[in-house]
Amino acid sequence: MNGNLKELARLFLKLGFIGFGGPAVHIAMMKEEVVTKKKWMSEQHFLDLVGATNLIPGPNSTEMAIHIGQERAGWKGLIVAGLCFIFPAVLITGFFAWIYKMYGQIPEIQPFIYGIKPAIIAVILFAVFSLAKKSLKTVELYCVGILVLILSLLKFNELYLLFGSGFFALFVFGIKNRLFQNINQNFLAITVFPFSSNTSISNGSLFLIFLKIGAILYGSGYVLFAFLDSELVATGILSRHQLMDAIAVGQFTPGPVFSSVTFIGYQINDWTGALLATVGIFLPSFLFVALLNPLVKKMRNSKLFAVFLDAVNVASVAIILSVCVDMGMTTITDWRSICIGLISLVIAFCFKNINSSIVVIGGSVLGYLLTLV
Repeated sequence: MNGNLKELARLFLKLGFIGFGGPAVHIAMMKEEVVTKKKWMSEQHFLDLVGATNLIPGPNSTEMAIHIGQERAGWKGLIVAGLCFIFPAVLITGFFAWIYKMYGQIPEIQPFIYGIKPAIIAVILFAVFSLAKKSLKTVELYCVGILVLILSLLKFNELYLLFGSGFFALFVFGIKNRLFQNINQNFLAITVFPFSSNTSISNGSLFLIFLKIGAILYGSGYVLFAFLDSELVATGILSRHQLMDAIAVGQFTPGPVFSSVTFIGYQINDWTGALLATVGIFLPSFLFVALLNPLVKKMRNSKLFAVFLDAVNVASVAIILSVCVDMGMTTITDWRSICIGLISLVIAFCFKNINSSIVVIGGSVLGYLLTLV
């Protein structure tokens, strides 16, 4: 393994083990590592990758890891970065799946994670502040960002917000430059065929269910659980109680929340089911990124695509901020969490070179100590 691949492996294994808090936090941590510290790419290109990733199905932070790997070391880097980021979450989730099936419950770890979420919010806010400074280039983009933030808080579908922002920006650009008569529009139609399931399910059918979900799913982990409810709970393959426990595992384990499917696959067909569910849900992301990555720079070099991408970037930042607001409303509920959040925020903004994992670990330790008060 060459130096670049080893560097990618070390970085994404680390992020996979410490990446609590969901895609917004993972992307913030990746930005700190690859833009601020290692300077592997410019902030603008990182932002373009975030925007482009939001336009394709699958887990956003995993796809960002894959993008970074491909940028750094080609197709080998794509595979190494993606697998190393996913592996810790799958390993930990598999362990909890085994305990759950053996003993029928998940160990109580709330005292250890009490302080993680307020610290995570501070990390997100710091990353959003930096990305917003780069992406808000014009008055129109400020308006797009404010409107998307409001609509996202009102729970509008994020896919509509992303594409709507891009097309709105093209509309304004066209009016200002009178270019509509020169624009050729191409449309890509995607047809999704439903897959019917039975209460007794083979490994092949299980793999196809998760492959289909990975290929068509837009949005957060909560959208994933809605798909799983209709595909598995409604058909009697999985109980709703098991699904709720899978959601809990996904929330308190690091790495991509999509690793919850490892837990679910194990409950259905043991280790074989866990492996096939995991491969099925993540495989489309590797394929989509491999196809998309070479196009991102071409999009930036095209005047029309650049306008579209700028608006999508602003919308992406606004949606991340909306996630942060939602997390804050459910997490920062008492004086302890307020203290942890404020201290973490001060540290993140005042010590800009400090590793975000230190902020998260510090928040966890502080949270545990304050629960003893």
